[in-house]
Amino acid sequence: MTTTTSQRELIRFLEDRFSCAQACTECARACAVRASMVDPDGTEEQDLVRRKGIMCAEVCDATCRVLSEQNRLDEAGIRVQVEWCRSVCLECANVFDGYPGAEEAAKMCRECAGACTDFMAMLD
Repeated sequence: MTTTTSQRELIRFLEDRFSCAQACTECARACAVRASMVDPDGTEEQDLVRRKGIMCAEVCDATCRVLSEQNRLDEAGIRVQVEWCRSVCLECANVFDGYPGAEEAAKMCRECAGACTDFMAMLD
């Protein structure tokens, strides 16, 4: 492998890492806003939307912090965190799909899951 190839791979890795962290931040914000709009004394469905939104925001926030830290976790630890985030985002998007007015938050969840998938592909 040449030095130029190594530099390109490093730059792509950092770009994908940043894109994933940025998507996590945006998803966390959208989920937190969606969760705050749901009546905590509402129906069981509303409670599920609120809980999933809070959980997704917390997982995305934690993932963003992991991706922002320099070498605090090894690659395996980063992979586990990013896969967890991807999974939670998809689950949350599916819950939001069934709730009127949550389309934008569902979209942000799917975009975050996609960024997580792209970043994990870079790790392979």
